[in-house]
Amino acid sequence: MTRQRITLLTPLALLGLLAGLVDLSHGSAREDEDYYMQELLTREHINQFQEKPVASIPDRHEPASPKPAKKVAKGKADSSRQTDKTTANSKAVKTANKKAEKTKKGALKTPNSISEGEGQYKSIKEECPPMGLETSKIDDFQLHASTTKRYGLGAHRGRLNIQAGIYEDDLYDGAWCAGRDDPLQWFEVDARRLTKFTGVITQGRSSLWSSDWVTSYKVMVSNDSHTWITLKNGSGDMIFTGNREKEIPVRNIFPVPVLARYIRVNPRSWFRNGNICMRVEILGCPMPDPNNYYHRRNEVITTDDLDFRHHSYKEMRQLMKVVNEMCPNITRIYNIGKSHSGLKLYAIEISDNPGEHEVGEPEFRYTAGSHGNEVLGRELLLLLMQFMCLEYLSGNQRIRHLVEETRIHLLPSVNPDGYEKAFEVGSELSGWSLGRWSSDGIDIHHNFPDLNSILWEAEVKKWIPRKMFNHHVPIPEWYLSKNASVAVETRALIAWMEKLPFVLGGNIQGGELVVTFPYDKTRSLGVGREQTPTPDDHSFRWLAFSYASTHRLMTAANQRVCHTEDFAKEDGTINGALWHTVAGSMNDFSYLHTNCFELSMYVGCDKFPHESELPEEWENNRESLLVFMEQVHRGIKGVVRDLQGRGIANATISVEGISHDIRTASDGDYWRLLNPGEYRVTARAEGYSLSSKKCEVGYEMGATTCNFFIGRTNLSRIKEIMERFNKQPIRVPVRQLQTRRSRESRMETQ
Repeated sequence: MTRQRITLLTPLALLGLLAGLVDLSHGSAREDEDYYMQELLTREHINQFQEKPVASIPDRHEPASPKPAKKVAKGKADSSRQTDKTTANSKAVKTANKKAEKTKKGALKTPNSISEGEGQYKSIKEECPPMGLETSKIDDFQLHASTTKRYGLGAHRGRLNIQAGIYEDDLYDGAWCAGRDDPLQWFEVDARRLTKFTGVITQGRSSLWSSDWVTSYKVMVSNDSHTWITLKNGSGDMIFTGNREKEIPVRNIFPVPVLARYIRVNPRSWFRNGNICMRVEILGCPMPDPNNYYHRRNEVITTDDLDFRHHSYKEMRQLMKVVNEMCPNITRIYNIGKSHSGLKLYAIEISDNPGEHEVGEPEFRYTAGSHGNEVLGRELLLLLMQFMCLEYLSGNQRIRHLVEETRIHLLPSVNPDGYEKAFEVGSELSGWSLGRWSSDGIDIHHNFPDLNSILWEAEVKKWIPRKMFNHHVPIPEWYLSKNASVAVETRALIAWMEKLPFVLGGNIQGGELVVTFPYDKTRSLGVGREQTPTPDDHSFRWLAFSYASTHRLMTAANQRVCHTEDFAKEDGTINGALWHTVAGSMNDFSYLHTNCFELSMYVGCDKFPHESELPEEWENNRESLLVFMEQVHRGIKGVVRDLQGRGIANATISVEGISHDIRTASDGDYWRLLNPGEYRVTARAEGYSLSSKKCEVGYEMGATTCNFFIGRTNLSRIKEIMERFNKQPIRVPVRQLQTRRSRESRMETQ
């Protein structure tokens, strides 16, 4: 191979650059700020002291900027199921936010060619989306390095935002680290096809114990991996500014895009007290190649005509309004409260009778965005509401049955304050934690009261069921006080969960590929991780598997580990406490305080994927989202009534062999999630005699009806009569008493 095979765009412009090298070996990062939990403080420090880029390369090192907006090309809708009305409505979804989209800066540019006479670099600079090191689209065999310190710090670990475990070991560490610290080291990516490279994003090593990052580097490209060309700055090699601490990503956009197959990052200087360690993402656009079988085999294309882009808070609200206008008969928008900064927490209801609870119809919920920087769940729920509306209008029988038999609630953004912080910076630059917490610094998903400890202590003292129930564990008084460290978003969620009789729920998270189920807290004190099952463990495992098994990647044998855990060998599911213990999770609270079975779906390695990835992520999760909703109709359902046919609220439904009961809703109806089998079920209520019967759950979809009629006990009738007379002995009127005595005296004389 010769150098002529490597194509550089606008070569004359490159030759016109002035020579200049930057010596960045003396970084200003302070060691006392060099750790994960102070990332937000460090960002402010770095922004104040960031060195300016070389003057001869204007705007070469770009600061964190809002994420480029790009409308992803939509696949053609399936004409066999799209009516003219549906097509018009789908266009309404795409055009709803046109005005807002026009105002967004930094739109992606993909010109086929750029003339050499354009002169100014700002006019020819462009940015391609990430190639997929973070999302694992680039597999381990495409990553290479000059040397490696050990296997756990190999090239396959040099992915942007990859996390090391608490106990760093030889298998799963938090970066690529060179075996030697010298300027001859390199990290290489094989794109496997001709690619237009436009930039590089770097981080330091993810570690609680080490401080390692690269402060400057060169970039080289090749078509054969033998002959390499270094990006030039006039007559000298171009030096790019690297990191100043290990967590905050730094992006460098090339002044001129370059075409090649291979790209290398060559560290030139690094933190003086550390080693050469990097996490990398490459920005690149694969060039069209119809003969590339590998690419075509792995390409995922969606046929759903939806709005595939990231939405700001205002755009999210507008999109929900458009869906409501398209399907006014089956949707309703409402809010459950406000965030710390005053943003309303909007939800949309999808049902054939929106706004009212129907007797015998279960209620289901999806929530997303409790961690504001885990953005994929938010966009999936926005796509789901569009999809269900359009499919309902087109006559999709599966969707129509789901809408008519279920009351569905979608809450796409639990933490809009955190999302806005992450959205402002952008997907590749938000790091691992920016926007995770609420505005007052609280992790909303783990901000619920710890009811596990209360229940387990009562079980040890044998208070159940004499002094305490095994369900609907009350919230402690200290948690309800105004001085408690409880986020306003958490309080709004609790009020919502108590108001509606939810049966099943899923909260969508990011950063992993797994479904977790309760308990999330270990029962043994001081143990960081151990199996801690609920009484409904078999049902929870089925529910988790229903989502994971229908996801395109969670159970795939060839799916690489996101960070440190190989969940695929467990069918993409895990007990939360066996992963890592945490008190006060939303899942545990929902199970112990309400009737609702709640699970967490971690839907991608990348918390904040580039919007060009959204169509593929939708395909990964669409079937799973629908299948999991359908599980709300598995088990038994019915109504508990008195002998006059009136529904009895708060009646207890017990299943023999499962030490966790549920209660009926205000109309006396109930739903009990159970796996297929035969169960003895008992209904009881205060003041009523209990009733038991056998209920059989089949394998076909649809809950088995199990109704109960229970009568008042004699004791309850006596108590009712005594309460009617203010708990006083029943007094006989004087005339009736005199008549009775005279009758008795006459009988005695006779």
